[in-house]
Amino acid sequence: MKTFKVYLFSLLLVSFSFAGFAQDQSETIKVSGECGMCQKKIESAAKSAGATFASWDADTKELLVKYNAKKTDKAKIQKAVATVGYDTQDVKATDEAYEKLHGCCKYERASANEATAHSCCGDQKCAKENCHKDGKCTKDMTCCKESGCEKKDCCKKS
Repeated sequence: MKTFKVYLFSLLLVSFSFAGFAQDQSETIKVSGECGMCQKKIESAAKSAGATFASWDADTKELLVKYNAKKTDKAKIQKAVATVGYDTQDVKATDEAYEKLHGCCKYERASANEATAHSCCGDQKCAKENCHKDGKCTKDMTCCKESGCEKKDCCKKS
């Protein structure tokens, strides 16, 4: 009986330890920036938003973050990075925050039209040859039908 209790107690401890690990998330986020100074600010911003680990690569422009999903999420981390002046894949920094960046940290920003433009070809649902580089579909509109984005502007007949 005593052995059974010890076994049961051990099993419970192992179960709880796995439950704690299950909440850890790892994400890669595209973040604009230029230099080592950017790296420090981007990583600090991510950590201030709850990331337990943050590493930004200036060459790939990718931020690898690890975080506890019970405490924060990808959106909060991106908002914090944008708050210090860096555009992320989903959140654009305000012009005021961008202007506060040091001169060497200023990156080429996408125009408002580019940032909001979305095409059936650009979202990678349609990677067939019948899509044009400008995001428009061929005249027969097969790209739109196959990708499921027939309601988007790129798929509307002009």
